[in-house]
Amino acid sequence: MPNEPADGPGRSRPRCRVILPVDGPLLVEGPIEVVLQDGSTVSSDRFCVALCMCRRSRRYPWCDASHRRRTRD
Repeated sequence: MPNEPADGPGRSRPRCRVILPVDGPLLVEGPIEVVLQDGSTVSSDRFCVALCMCRRSRRYPWCDASHRRRTRD
């Protein structure tokens, strides 16, 4: 069924919390696995992970705060 969790019918997994700040990275409570555009995966066991949304990070997909260097008009 499409609405069943990946663990199978009748089983539940803990929900993952995603935080969408106005300016800055996407915050995801971990551990997580990220599937990149080329199909490769990266993972993190940290309790909270910052994912880069501006693509300025040198450690993409992880945020390294490069977005802070952006100047505003």
